[in-house]
Amino acid sequence: MLTYQSIDSLWWQFAFILIAGWIATDIWRVFGVLLGNRIDENAEILVLVRAIATALVAAVIAQLVIAPGGSLAAETTVWLRIAAIAVGFAVYLFVARQVFAGVLAAVCMLAAGMAAGF
Repeated sequence: MLTYQSIDSLWWQFAFILIAGWIATDIWRVFGVLLGNRIDENAEILVLVRAIATALVAAVIAQLVIAPGGSLAAETTVWLRIAAIAVGFAVYLFVARQVFAGVLAAVCMLAAGMAAGF
């Protein structure tokens, strides 16, 4: 039986993680596609799932902005991070709701603030 330690080679560790990660996530993706075709897009359960998913993403972003770890916490202020998020969101709204443009603007704002010493 193949296990994580069965082959003593560096490439095997990466291959094992990729295969195990692929199998673990793709099973749920296939299940979602098969089940999703039978559920109405406006069903109450899907509205709830969308709301929970959106709330989780918002919570992760808020945590990264308010209490980041590593060098982002050490080299930037909370006000610079909030300003970068605000600029990114404003650009997203005004540039035909392009996510890439919003992210790029936020990163540029953060980089400019860091270079200026904020």
